[in-house]
Amino acid sequence: MPDMRKISVTVNGRRHEAEVESRLLLADFLRNTLDLTGTHVGCEHGVCGACTIMIDDCSARSCLMFAVQAHGKSITTIEGLADADGSLSILQEAFRQNHSLQCGFCTPGMLITLTEHLRDNPDPTEDELREVLTGNLCRCTGYQAIVEAGLDAAAKMRASKAEHA
Repeated sequence: MPDMRKISVTVNGRRHEAEVESRLLLADFLRNTLDLTGTHVGCEHGVCGACTIMIDDCSARSCLMFAVQAHGKSITTIEGLADADGSLSILQEAFRQNHSLQCGFCTPGMLITLTEHLRDNPDPTEDELREVLTGNLCRCTGYQAIVEAGLDAAAKMRASKAEHA
């Protein structure tokens, strides 16, 4: 009989309680239990970055964590990045405008990674964005459009902050 554990997590602002096997990966919990399929599973070794989410506002690889390790934590997935009204975030819109995705498999991890980075560094250089994205693999874009979207979003976020100050 599998070892079952009760967990309580807040995902994208909604609290969820579930009984899970102690060996269930967080990525599988998000995708299969909560039906949040935007978190992609690629390498299952934490290398590709497709499964990147935020836990308590810090990026993490959901394929390297068990769901029970997230008990009591706040999780943000790609589905939680949109604005409250459902419109795209500034960064998501910048990805759209800069044609920063092709197949889209890496996009959720890229967006989560850049969301955290731009929060902590609102005026990044191109080299800084390239460095922060080294943990997210993309086979389609060559990264240039993704970096351009990050720079575009950072500029728009700074302008929006100045406008509201």
